[in-house]
Amino acid sequence: MIKTIFSSLLLFLMGTPVMAGDIYVAPTGSDTAPGTVSAPLLTPAAAIRMAREWRRLNRQETAGGIRIHLSGGDYRLQKPLFLRPEDSGTPDSPTVICGDDGGKPTVISGGMPLDGWHKGCSDTRIPENVRSRVWVADAPRSGNRIVYCRQLWVNGNKAVRAQQGRYGEMIRMKDFDAASRTITIPTPKEDLSGAGELEMLVHQRWAIAILRVKEMRALGNGYTQVSFHEPESQLEFEHPWPQPVIDGEKGCSSFCLVNAPQLLDAPGEWYQDYPSGRIYYLPREGEDMTTVEAIVPVMETLASVDGTRERTVHDIQFQNITFAHSAWTRPLYEGLVTLQGGFRMTDAYKLQKPGLPEKASLENQAWIARPEAAVSIRHASGIDFKDCRFVHLGATALDYQLAASRSTVSGCTFSDIGGTGILVGHFPDGGFETHVPFKPLVSSDLCDAITITDNEVSDAANEDWSCVGIAAGYVSNIEISHNEVHHLNYSGICVGWGWTPRESGMRNNRIVANYVHDFARQLYDVGGIYTLSSQPGSEIKNNRIEDLHKAPYATNDRAFYIYFDEATDGYTVTGNWCPKELFGYNQPGKNMLIKGNGPKVDKATKEAAGRLRR
Repeated sequence: MIKTIFSSLLLFLMGTPVMAGDIYVAPTGSDTAPGTVSAPLLTPAAAIRMAREWRRLNRQETAGGIRIHLSGGDYRLQKPLFLRPEDSGTPDSPTVICGDDGGKPTVISGGMPLDGWHKGCSDTRIPENVRSRVWVADAPRSGNRIVYCRQLWVNGNKAVRAQQGRYGEMIRMKDFDAASRTITIPTPKEDLSGAGELEMLVHQRWAIAILRVKEMRALGNGYTQVSFHEPESQLEFEHPWPQPVIDGEKGCSSFCLVNAPQLLDAPGEWYQDYPSGRIYYLPREGEDMTTVEAIVPVMETLASVDGTRERTVHDIQFQNITFAHSAWTRPLYEGLVTLQGGFRMTDAYKLQKPGLPEKASLENQAWIARPEAAVSIRHASGIDFKDCRFVHLGATALDYQLAASRSTVSGCTFSDIGGTGILVGHFPDGGFETHVPFKPLVSSDLCDAITITDNEVSDAANEDWSCVGIAAGYVSNIEISHNEVHHLNYSGICVGWGWTPRESGMRNNRIVANYVHDFARQLYDVGGIYTLSSQPGSEIKNNRIEDLHKAPYATNDRAFYIYFDEATDGYTVTGNWCPKELFGYNQPGKNMLIKGNGPKVDKATKEAAGRLRR
């Protein structure tokens, strides 16, 4: 009898959460299960829905908070996780979505495995000397469509799209002709006449353009004239800033041709054929294609926290989660011409007669769009990320877009990011001309009181070189402290937008005790720390900035440890260690205090900069 009672009690406990407020998820679970430790759910979305229902019904499990436990393993999404106002917690009862400590990492992935590799191919466009070593696989299907992608990871390493030379190598152009909308280049040694998906990556000062090639016409003198598809052709040749330079201080601007089977000639390179979708890959040394894990990304957004001005999302925490394998496909369909910081232009041109009511000296106009992001937050507060990893992502990793406040990103790592690591704040887009000073009618629309601390951001901007490690636009009371930001193609930490001395609400921003190094690897007009516009009450203090690269294809030497770009004002700048006080100034305001920086800053301050956990 006693044994029967004990068995019944044990079965009851196994079907009941270990403690109130706990929901369990595992890759081996079922979404029809009760979400207990012994009978977990299968998907994070089902767990979020269960927590939402607990809150709707005011269940006792919400007392003290809800904790969604994701056991180790891969969670391959079919659609983005969507957290909305109904998912909100409270400061005393937050919702925590966390990965298990120890064991396998908890990975929320937007990718699909690429299987069925076989060796050798019959495509005669691929160079004969490597054809027998190329492996081939059919792209997976998502829904009823072949997956077309710009990213591929093999055993966790990013493959390089087939290109001239090696990653980062470029060639100087001969001419850039806005009238004919053509770029003249040295004639490639490869016969690219049948390369229908060919792209040109253009280096233009502090940004890049990705242009889909329409036609290549040999001029017969060792040069070829290249024209491009719309909409990027008009944007590229009409916008004045930034454009390629011809016969600059250090020569002409550079380019690289990308994405043709004729260019597939180096280990680690790949090419996807159109319209078959077939993927060709030349393995690196030591890669066994019969056992590799190859991943192609399908989804651009992994998670969206999206409230409204009337009903915000609040008090949700992510802990110990890996966000991985997001896609970035836009240039496949419309190219890319960026203004700065990864913001693509939707229209731009030079004004025949300069001047706007807000800025008499303005001689160009541009309308921009925000880059895609793996994780985005809008109209929300208390949305925290702790000890998370963002890795193998096609565009922006984490984006606090609009009206986000009272949130913290701490102890996280960002690596192998196609765009910006952490993006915060408003960058007026849509129909708002980007040079017009912005001040929101509703003050809470400005991102406020966001803390970014003790994170590492590395190898960001490896697809769109004009992106940065950490970027903030129109923000107030932001703190960026004790981060290590390194190995970047452009700037490290950027705060401000608008190119304006006018009051905008940007104020009290702190950039303190960060370690920025190995930056400006490709672009110039750059700063390890970079600022724009008036930001009263702000400070740049006790940072360590070093290893400023000489971008190999720059056409001048505009690169600085700290760059106070147009109309920067309101900053106190002290105690920043750098090998020399190489600072850039572009029409700074009168309320700047800059003192005690450079190589004489004391050793203790220098060594205290960077991550708190090392």
